[in-house]
Amino acid sequence: MPEGDTVWRTAQRLHAALAGRSAILADIRWGEVGEAPLRGANVDEVVPRGKHLLHRFDSGWTLHTHLRMEGSWRIEAAGSDAAARALRRPDLRAAVGNDEWTTLGLRLGELDLVRRGDEHLLVGHLGPDVLGADWDPDLVARRILDSSAGTSIAAALLDQRVLAGVGTFWASEVLFAQRLHPWHEAAGLSPDQVEALVTRVHELMLRGREHAIQSSTGILRADARSWVHGRSGRACRRCGETVRVAPLGRQGPDRVFFSCPGCQGGLAPTDDGRPQAPLGARRRARP
Repeated sequence: MPEGDTVWRTAQRLHAALAGRSAILADIRWGEVGEAPLRGANVDEVVPRGKHLLHRFDSGWTLHTHLRMEGSWRIEAAGSDAAARALRRPDLRAAVGNDEWTTLGLRLGELDLVRRGDEHLLVGHLGPDVLGADWDPDLVARRILDSSAGTSIAAALLDQRVLAGVGTFWASEVLFAQRLHPWHEAAGLSPDQVEALVTRVHELMLRGREHAIQSSTGILRADARSWVHGRSGRACRRCGETVRVAPLGRQGPDRVFFSCPGCQGGLAPTDDGRPQAPLGARRRARP
């Protein structure tokens, strides 16, 4: 799922293409949502809120979208063949355009059209945005330390009500950077540990938002973009131990999380310790 840095860059590109111009194209293909309040209105701004995108129009309406796992916004020159082809795609969910640019929301996971004063109904539950003007590290640290019993630090980082914008990539990478066990109880960490963790995730994501390719290492080459995320079955770049992957939750299906047991204090509670092949490796056929 695209995380806050990716959504931030998407908002910047959409804002540059649409802001201050009339939406001569407004096409929404999502249930009963109608585009009449948007057609012909000026786009005031496109802003991110955690993993959410808000297109704000001078008609007083906001188009809210969330990319979820597979969604994206594309930008094509208005009237181009590429724009025309995209407008015919069956997975197109929304299109907003002016006389220069056509922006296309494909495979979106959420879409809502609300009055601007009602945005809080959609994003009011979110914690401070790691990349937003409302970033408040002290508040985030307090919320982590106040997590309910049994809540792991990884789960706290992924809770958008605690802080908005972090997904499994940045959570895995920052916990590795701070040498913290992802399954350690959040409320059991020291205030100093949590303060350093919150500072680090902000620093990493600020740096990461400047690149079109997500990278925590500062290297954009495909095989070197992360320390642990996506590297299960491979040697840790820091200690040489094998990086592991395990479900984050103890019961039922859940997101998986990557960590180095050598650097981060051992195996996950859900990890049985059996050998793990690198992601993408073909399993050897049984004789």
